[in-house]
Amino acid sequence: MPASNADLATTWAYLEEGVDHIMTKLQTGVSYSKYMSLYTVSYNYCTSSKMHGTGSDAGGGMGHRTGANLMGSDLYNNLIRYFVHHLKTLRTTSDTLQDEALLRYYAQEWDRYTTGANYINRLFTYLNRHWVKRERDEGRKGVYPVYTLALVQWKSNFFIHVQSKGQKLAGAILRLIERQRNGETIDQTLVKKVVDSFVSLGLEENDINKVSYEVYREHLETPFLEATEKYYRTESQTFLGENSVADYLKKAEERLREEEDRVERYMNSNTRKALITKCEHVLIREHSELMWDNFQTLLDFDKDEDLQRMYALLARIPEGLEPLRKRFEDHVKRAGLDAVAKLVTEAGAEKGAGGEVDPKKYVDALLEVHQKNSETVTRSFRGEAGFVASLDKACRDFVNRNSATGTSSTHSPELLAKHADALLRKNNKMAEEEDLENALNKVMILFKYIDDKDVFQKFYTNKLSKRLIHGVSASDEAEASMISKLKEACGFEYTNKLQRMFTDMSLSKDLTDNFKERMQQNHDDMDITFSIMVLGTNFWPLNPPTHDFIIPADILPTYTRFSQYYQQKHSGRKLTWLWNYSKNELRTNYLNQKYILVTSSWQMAVLLQYNNNDTLSLEELLAATAISKDILTQVLAVLVKAKILVNDETDQYDLNPNFKSKKIRINLNTPIKAEQKAESTDVLKTVDEDRKYVIQATIVRIMKARKTMKNQTLIQEVIQQISTRFSPKIPDIKKAIDHLLEKEYIERVEGTRDTFAYVA
Repeated sequence: MPASNADLATTWAYLEEGVDHIMTKLQTGVSYSKYMSLYTVSYNYCTSSKMHGTGSDAGGGMGHRTGANLMGSDLYNNLIRYFVHHLKTLRTTSDTLQDEALLRYYAQEWDRYTTGANYINRLFTYLNRHWVKRERDEGRKGVYPVYTLALVQWKSNFFIHVQSKGQKLAGAILRLIERQRNGETIDQTLVKKVVDSFVSLGLEENDINKVSYEVYREHLETPFLEATEKYYRTESQTFLGENSVADYLKKAEERLREEEDRVERYMNSNTRKALITKCEHVLIREHSELMWDNFQTLLDFDKDEDLQRMYALLARIPEGLEPLRKRFEDHVKRAGLDAVAKLVTEAGAEKGAGGEVDPKKYVDALLEVHQKNSETVTRSFRGEAGFVASLDKACRDFVNRNSATGTSSTHSPELLAKHADALLRKNNKMAEEEDLENALNKVMILFKYIDDKDVFQKFYTNKLSKRLIHGVSASDEAEASMISKLKEACGFEYTNKLQRMFTDMSLSKDLTDNFKERMQQNHDDMDITFSIMVLGTNFWPLNPPTHDFIIPADILPTYTRFSQYYQQKHSGRKLTWLWNYSKNELRTNYLNQKYILVTSSWQMAVLLQYNNNDTLSLEELLAATAISKDILTQVLAVLVKAKILVNDETDQYDLNPNFKSKKIRINLNTPIKAEQKAESTDVLKTVDEDRKYVIQATIVRIMKARKTMKNQTLIQEVIQQISTRFSPKIPDIKKAIDHLLEKEYIERVEGTRDTFAYVA
């Protein structure tokens, strides 16, 4: 071990022998005492100038620098010379090697070199801490701590030499990766070692502690990405030339997974984004047209797994899904329209033929299309919002306009309301409560898509009123459940009237009971069983009879007594008797067998005439009942068909003394055609009337809030506010604006043609 004040030649000779041992023969070991003596010599040399005050012209571009400065630079320069010499020998060996052999040699030497450099870095701790630090602080960027210096030398004296020969190193890695892509097994650990060395060689000049990826990017990542693009472009074109798109989807999915895995195993994680973007471009974007064109086939044949794959792949590129959403929307719309067209054909119910599709079949057909495609959205497109929107748009289109509805937007809500009515009636086959609840939920699925929700509301209210009046609801629970569903969908106002109808029913029950009690106290001659419903005019969609009616003598006392009783109880209220909705039961006493006839008020009025006559002419019956001629003839036709009356001569009706029936209770109260037809027309008429008021009220509400508004903005605002109930037509909104101008709710702003102001 040299003395503490030994000169450079002696010191370096000793140090060089130790450095070389560490760099080339470390596997044979270094004793602790040897290592410590090397450390001490390095330390002594760096500090010796402080003791001797030595100084000489530094030369070598160091200018005036002396003492410890000079000692440090001497050691530093000798280290550089050692590294350069050491690396030259490596270069010579590497020149003879290719591909995997080169990579093995490179990795082995890299391991040996970096391990040794680590030890040497610690030997020269004092040099690093003082001389190197001061040089760097003074702005000399070409000076590095010993370990970094070793890497810089490796890069310039070995790495660049090997790489410069046609990218020999990166080329070897890329060829190995290609072999792996072709299905061969490769030594991934070896690749990872070499790749990591590329990263380690990057140097951030301003901050050597920061990792720089410049070497990795320039020498490996860029050629790797280019090779990847070339490889997959060729592969995908060849594959598609020989296989189906469905097979290609599997292949592309597999390849993307492999590349993700590749980054994980041996490339640097910073490459992930660029690599995956490149793969997505070549494997997906460049073939997206083909995928879009193939999408319909997969839908037609319900290829769920392939659809899932196509969705997952195209979702990776920003423009990938929109064409699928559009095609899916068209597909669903077409399926819906075809399902209804098939139904119309089967029923022979083209609109021209005046036929009518069955509401249940109609609703089932629409629901089936919705259900099937809704499952596709959930399963194949992961419930993605864009596909949900496409499904909704398509359903809205075919639910409102199809071959069963023609051009009318009111027919679908009418059929849906009729279906709901059938579900909620007693004779419905839905035995289980859950089935009924399920069926009502399905009605609500279609209800969501209906544009004219007010038409549904009117028909539903009409049907509900009939169910309640005739006592044919399946159950109060089911009725309440449906109302709460509608309330949830459209708000309190939408179902307000429906709930009031139930209130009226329970009040009427109490009223009937109280009236009967009173009659028992005051009149014991009542042999008529009687119950009454008193219904609020504003809440029930019921029309009084359009003709006069002579109340038969048999029921007149009861009628008079109830009227008086009600007036005493509620003075100032007016009762309008709805004979057209009332029903009666009559007992026969003129036949051997006693029958009970369930009749309408008009049938009852006609039959009671036969208590005093066996035969009556049409004129006599008209005079006795005051029912209009066209309705009376239809009423008589029903009684003749049931064989209770005999019509052997024109306009002459006799009571049939030989009437027979297997049933004891006979229902004659079937709706007559004139009434059925009128129902639909009346509903639509009231819808139109209501709409006028809704539009006017909306305009006033908007104007009151905004004070002034331009015509176009006002129209758009009205459409937006009303569209949850129905789709208002622009001419109707304009009419409403004109009406409100006339009535002076709003006025035109002076000097403008298209601005209105609210008149407070």
